Amino acid sequence: MERLVQLGADIAKLWEQYGDDYLNGIQNTLILALVATLLGCIIGFVCGILNTIPCAKTDPPVKRFFIKLIRVIVRIYVEVFRGTPMMLQAVFIYYGLPYFTGNAVQWPSVWMAAILVVSINTGAYMAESVRGGIISIDPGQTEGAKAIGMTHVQTMVNVIMPQAIRNIIPQIGNNYIINVKDTSVMFIISFTEFFAAHRYIVGINNMYFPSAAIEMIGYLILTLVASILLRLLERIMDGSDSYELAQGDQLVMAAGTYSHPDRGTPFDEVNKEYEGEEQRERIRIGLKNRNGSTRGGR
Repeated sequence: MERLVQLGADIAKLWEQYGDDYLNGIQNTLILALVATLLGCIIGFVCGILNTIPCAKTDPPVKRFFIKLIRVIVRIYVEVFRGTPMMLQAVFIYYGLPYFTGNAVQWPSVWMAAILVVSINTGAYMAESVRGGIISIDPGQTEGAKAIGMTHVQTMVNVIMPQAIRNIIPQIGNNYIINVKDTSVMFIISFTEFFAAHRYIVGINNMYFPSAAIEMIGYLILTLVASILLRLLERIMDGSDSYELAQGDQLVMAAGTYSHPDRGTPFDEVNKEYEGEEQRERIRIGLKNRNGSTRGGR
């Protein structure tokens, strides 16, 4: 118990002295994760659409060659950035540019390098998520779009993607939460995020565990808030569970869904008139069956 009290006192002391540094790190982490996730989604959507371009044997050889080339490039990109750690990707991109140019070209800002690294890493994961979301849509919708003369891009933009996005939303949120945590590796290129603030503060006072406790609590709060907001977004996109069909369509009215303002419909559980008619019909059938059985007995 004494150690917990001491831990609380150490945390309070660190926050009093270095609270601004922690908050600055949290701000940089959130900005980097949000911007990189949005850019990664764009990259993933483009790769997913390119990866699903139809290729038939009857197509011209040139078209088939370029489609296969695009698929190979997308596959190499996905496999490379999914199969290597983000920390090494940051090292190769940030330090590789000056290395291969003989220090003639430098990154103008560490922000630019960090956003690029996290974006292309996220895009590699999103490409597979988008492909899965597109495949999950009924193929009949693609065939229907083609039947009315839509191109592949028009079909994707107007028919498939609006439905696929709803299926992909959970994975987008998952990638954002992962990016909030994985941006901690950007300290390798001297980017000042939340974990880098922890390393800086620990280097000054050697209070490693209390500072790590602040980091744990901070990351947990960030991810929990993100999860709650994403669940709320999903509910908003799903809409209300109770809805009414449009009554202005004559086909809808002819289908028997028109509700009389006073009498209701035969499908209305509280429609007393329908319940009375149903009860009278049961009585009539019962009397008919009884009369029939009586005649048979005679």
